Order: sequence, then structure tokens, then C-alpha cells
Amino acid sequence: MTSRTIATATFAALAAGALLLSGCTSGGAGGAGAKGDELEGLTGEIGSKDFSEQYILAYMTAEILNAHGADVEANTKLVGSANVRQALENDQFLGYWEYTGTSWITYNGNTTPVQGAEAQFDAVKEADAESGIAWLDPAPFNNTYAFAIRQSEADELGVKTLSDVAKLPSADQTFCIESEFSTRDDGWPGLSAAYGFDAPAANVTMLDTGVIYTATQKGDDCNFGEVFQTDGRIPALDLVVMEDDKEFFPSYQGGFTLKQSTLDEHPAIADVLAELSPLLTTEVMQTLNARVDVDGEDPEDVAIEWLEDQGLI
Repeated sequence: MTSRTIATATFAALAAGALLLSGCTSGGAGGAGAKGDELEGLTGEIGSKDFSEQYILAYMTAEILNAHGADVEANTKLVGSANVRQALENDQFLGYWEYTGTSWITYNGNTTPVQGAEAQFDAVKEADAESGIAWLDPAPFNNTYAFAIRQSEADELGVKTLSDVAKLPSADQTFCIESEFSTRDDGWPGLSAAYGFDAPAANVTMLDTGVIYTATQKGDDCNFGEVFQTDGRIPALDLVVMEDDKEFFPSYQGGFTLKQSTLDEHPAIADVLAELSPLLTTEVMQTLNARVDVDGEDPEDVAIEWLEDQGLI
């Protein structure tokens, strides 16, 4: 073998080794699964509220931003919506996923929701802009209130909508609800009036949130249970959600929120998250939430695996 051949072979081996090593690099900008560097220089924390859906969304957001050059991490330690919103306002968080109904009613002080998901989003976006907070285009999922019933009973009673429920004999109109829901304007009093439910007080059982799902599945305390529409226990327990055909409940559509000043400095954030948001349907979130709440998987693992399956990282 000539010296030139030896040198060429050595160089090829070194180059192959370098490629192998570079492929094993993980984490932030330029790591494995990197899609670009348009967010280089973006640092900070992605916040979340204290439940599984929010954990998953925070980890998804951090991972996809890092795949495009950012160096951010998820912070899932705060408790309570108000604290997370304040963390954004105080620049502790770079951004987090919020729900349109929560911002409209809780942060902006409105008592009456805007009917229609698109109209509600537009109203919230305009209201929060006055506080310097921007909303990126929302995802399709809507984590609003809903009423669910076990699939077998829905088939037997022939109900698909809340208007169908209102037409049932009062003996079949049995409900499990939370104590808070029993007094809210956008809860039981308003719902009963809007649909004309004919259920006597004895037909309404108040239970803790988590218990409602299992009670609805068993069918002993109630036929219809108050649930949150993206909860993974709905498909896991073979429950079906009744359509809110009169659009009584506020829209709780999910969207990423951040300071307008941050978006002005890093406009590519909107482009990157526009690859993610349209894929997050109610059905997708139910499935992902179930992997955490029902199957006991780690939210970060669930987020990363799903992003990889979608080719986003």
C-alpha cells in the first residue's frame, strides 16, 4: 500500500468517525434531529400548568424549538394558571400553552364567552395584545367542558348531542358534576337553562374530578359525567362525548403564548410552531394524555417519541 493510499484510508476513517460522533450529539442547537439554526440565540424556559397535557405540550415545544437552533428547556414545576401567566408576564418564562377560555374569563375578566372557536380566539388575541402578550395560531384541540357517557349506554339511549339528552325521560337524565361546576355561569345552571334539562336535584351527584370518569364508566351514580374533552380517560374508559350542539360551553382552544417583544426578536418561533400546532387535534391529545394518565408513561418521553414519529425532530 502506498503512502498516498494509507493517507487516504486514514482520512476516510477519521471522517467516518467524525460523522459518527456528530450523529451521537444530543440536546439543543445543532444536536441530533436538528432541523435548522434559525432560532440560534433563543434561550429561556417553556412553562406549563400542573397537569399532564401541559407537561406534554411544554416538552414538545422545547424539543421542536431546540431542533431549530434554540437552547430552551421545559419548566413544569409551577402550580396554578395564575402563577404560570404571571411567570410569562415577569419574563420568567419564554412562553407557554394557554387556553382561550381561560384567558378570556380569568385574565381578561369577562363573564360571557364568545361563541365559536375562531371568534373566541380572535377576541382573546386582541385583548391580550393590549398587555403585550401574543398568541400564535392555535391548535385544533379544544379542552373545554363536556358531558360523556359510556358508549354502550349512548347506543341504547340513542343520544349523540346534549339536545338529545334533554329529550330523554327525567329518570335517564342523571349527571355527575364537580362542586365548582355546579355554581359556575358557564357550568350547570347555565347549561340546564340553555338545553332545558328536566333533571330533579336528586339526579345530580357532585363528585371529585377524577372520580367522575370512573363513576360515569360504571353507570351507577349517573349516565352523564362532566369531563374535559381532551382527557385521555375518555377513550380509555370507552366513553363518548355528547356534542354541544348549541355551543354553550366556552372554547378552550390551545395556543402558544409569549411576549410580543420576544416574537418580534425571534419571528421564526411562529414558523417553527406552525409545523406542530395543526397536528394537535382533540383526538391526538386524548391519546397522548392517556399514555401519561392511564398507562403511566413519562410526559417527556411521550412528547419526544411523538415528535420523532411525526418527523418534527
